[in-house]
Amino acid sequence: MAKQGKRLRKIAEGLDLEKNYGLAEAIATIKSAANAKFDETIEISMNLGIDPRHADQMVRGVVGLPNGTGKTVRVGVFARGPKAEEAKAAGADVVGAEDLLELVQGGTIEFDRCIATPDMMGIVGRLGKILGPRGLMPNPKLGTVTMDVKGAVTAAKAGQVEFRAEKAGIVHAGIGKASFEAEKLLENAKAFVDAIQRARPSGSKGAYVKKVAVSSSMGPGLKVDVASLSA
Repeated sequence: MAKQGKRLRKIAEGLDLEKNYGLAEAIATIKSAANAKFDETIEISMNLGIDPRHADQMVRGVVGLPNGTGKTVRVGVFARGPKAEEAKAAGADVVGAEDLLELVQGGTIEFDRCIATPDMMGIVGRLGKILGPRGLMPNPKLGTVTMDVKGAVTAAKAGQVEFRAEKAGIVHAGIGKASFEAEKLLENAKAFVDAIQRARPSGSKGAYVKKVAVSSSMGPGLKVDVASLSA
């Protein structure tokens, strides 16, 4: 087992790592304990009663956090003509078609979210092996294959978060920065939890949300009482 550093041990000394905290208390406690030299991200993780290997148990979607994530999101858009101009006007960082294809094929990926108009999917499809493993492949179900380029870019810039269950049935996301007010972090957390609840798949049986934890980038995690999620 890896040894904890002195800083992490000192933080953990003032926390009860076995206690099940209410969601609001967990967030406030983690926020106050975040003392790294940078503005740490506050994260929430949820262990769901699903098996993502089955198509009818996959949990995936997007959610707009009411107070943003505190991160600068770089947006790339595959579009031509008026839609390309619309993307640029909306604040997209990289816009193109074949030229953007060549950049990505050459290893230059200067975006964190990728959006495409439907007519561009013939080009984008050729980048599946590059964008897919990075979670950047545009998907109509996530609103990233759309003719509403302006809306998609604006949402991505405003703090829209994508989520997808991992093999172990865990979904997680950053819900803001330690510098955020606790109330704003709580609002973001509730928005994320609500989105996960709404995304419950038809194949999920029994308890859907099994475990929840809140942590910061450089700090320990605190267990959250599942019952407090609906409070």
